[in-house]
Amino acid sequence: MHHKIRVRRLANKQILMEDKGIARRYGRTIVEPVFEQLFDEESSTLTYILGDLASCSAVIIDPVDHHIERDLAVLKRMGLSLAYALETHAHADHITSAGILAQRTGAKTATPFHCGVGPSDQRLFDGDEIRFGNERLEVLHTPGHTAGSVCYLWRGAVQADGADRVRNAVFTGDTLFIGGCGRTDFQGGDAGELYDSITGTLFALPDQTRVYPGHDYQGNRVSTIGHEKTRNPRLAGKSRAEFIALMDNLNLPKPKMIDVAVPANRNLGLPQGA
Repeated sequence: MHHKIRVRRLANKQILMEDKGIARRYGRTIVEPVFEQLFDEESSTLTYILGDLASCSAVIIDPVDHHIERDLAVLKRMGLSLAYALETHAHADHITSAGILAQRTGAKTATPFHCGVGPSDQRLFDGDEIRFGNERLEVLHTPGHTAGSVCYLWRGAVQADGADRVRNAVFTGDTLFIGGCGRTDFQGGDAGELYDSITGTLFALPDQTRVYPGHDYQGNRVSTIGHEKTRNPRLAGKSRAEFIALMDNLNLPKPKMIDVAVPANRNLGLPQGA
């Protein structure tokens, strides 16, 4: 797909050329990062590819095993080299492709410390940073759905003057959904911890922060922290005790793939013994 270059003359006679987020102003190039949101119909999983065009470095968040070729094609189309394959937790509803992607691309794998993923190259703790080119993700430990669940806050680039440019986006995995949240009845889940993680960590972010969840079952793709604070039916106006009571009485069926997916994901989706 070709992106049309738009040229417009500004009031002060400067020329701004825009081509998919690339702007040139008097020879200075401002390169906006790559953002790709990808969907798996079978598990309703949302996968994200983020890239720094200046360095051609990228990360992928929560990849799914049967979309390896799709994801590699996206990276190739954008001219990106995969630096990290990241997980938000050890999933129960699909098998990750992180291990195979790492083998095929030379990328590193990074997973939450408390998820017990044996072969991971890097174990992540709260406050850790993942750097890819000039871009950064900050790890937020958000236990509750599982004991090890994390979210990734897109911190963006550090400017020449040392200032931080926050990308205003958080990738919430199964911690926070659009109009919902992850269940808490397996893998060390805890409804009280989930409430604390969402209200104390995620809802402490600026209201305009974009929320990109790990799943969506209603055709939604993005929300904001402010919207979820006031509109999320599981959380808005609920006390901690009310939330715990609600979560303890969901009576959801056991995930169909849990007995296969969790052991596989604790091995990065690689065959056991690999």
